[in-house]
Amino acid sequence: MDFATSIKTCFSKYVTFSGRASRSEFWWFALFIFVANIVLSIVDSTLFGTVTTGPGSFEAHTDTPYLSGLFGLAVFLPSLSAAVRRLHDTDRSGWWWWLCLVPLIGIILLIVWWASKGTNGQNRFGHDPLGGTGGGMGRLQDDYAPSSIPSVSGD
Repeated sequence: MDFATSIKTCFSKYVTFSGRASRSEFWWFALFIFVANIVLSIVDSTLFGTVTTGPGSFEAHTDTPYLSGLFGLAVFLPSLSAAVRRLHDTDRSGWWWWLCLVPLIGIILLIVWWASKGTNGQNRFGHDPLGGTGGGMGRLQDDYAPSSIPSVSGD
């Protein structure tokens, strides 16, 4: 899965917490969020911030991060659902996401799980997104209802 397809997939599965997400889908989307946040923070500082310059120093900050704040709200649910689907790919429940609340250890463990290879073949959360079966929403197990959100074909 490439960068653009990953972003399209994660936004089309906006609040789809069932199924599985490949490593590439998750990490390309994480990179998109990271880079977009940096760019929007710079734009916020430029448009709404205070810039202080002096001999050999430069400081820019803002107390009103309008654009990056709106972006954060817009990508919260898609990033949460991608993280849960990535945990599903490693055959773990999405409830493990709450480990991020444990200082240091929790996020390190989650990063290791998100970076590890998913289970081969079908697991209790659905078909392998890399197994040539298309992954995604088209072939869910009987335990899950199909999403009303249109699925994105291909991986």
